[in-house]
Amino acid sequence: MTAAPGLLRGARSAVARGVLALALGGGLVTLAWPAPPPELSDERRRLGAGEVIVRDALPPGASATARGGTAVALVRASPEQVWRVLVDYPGHVRYYPKVVAAEVVERDERRVIVRYRVGLGPFSFDFHMDKYPDPRRRRIEWHLAEGRGHGLFRENSGYWQVDEDGRASLVTYAIAVRTVLPSFVTGGAERDSLVETIVAMRKVVEESSGAPPRTP
Repeated sequence: MTAAPGLLRGARSAVARGVLALALGGGLVTLAWPAPPPELSDERRRLGAGEVIVRDALPPGASATARGGTAVALVRASPEQVWRVLVDYPGHVRYYPKVVAAEVVERDERRVIVRYRVGLGPFSFDFHMDKYPDPRRRRIEWHLAEGRGHGLFRENSGYWQVDEDGRASLVTYAIAVRTVLPSFVTGGAERDSLVETIVAMRKVVEESSGAPPRTP
């Protein structure tokens, strides 16, 4: 479910490149950490207030006709606590919209194949995902499993990325989706599901970690 960086990594890496360039230029130079740009400060404030930030960026490898985006949120739990929830594949029914069942059907050292069942009113369909968890990077990438049934999906790829952020975790969730349905039928459902999923996942993690309830 190699990839776009976390929300704050770009600003930090830019400073790191500047320090490296000065060091290579010959001489030890001490730099003060610069004030974050106004838009980054605003995003930090919004994230700290519990808001989910959604961007248009699709995960790497997405097709030109895929729909989706990237959502970022702060979770009041350690990266280890978030990671345990994300790799509990049968537990995905707790926060993936419309998913009514999830089962691991195959597993090896580098990938897990998960069969999901989606319920749409009286109808349901199954699809299979290749998941590639990387515990060291706390990252899970995925795409539709080859040679398996996928129901209405023609494309479904993305990733979860968990980064430490003080006493909390900065969690990034990205998806790219195409279905057999025309885009005017699905509308903005993909972007809505980004927020719905990451908010529901955050609630599961925070409740299990004993974080106090969020104020409405």
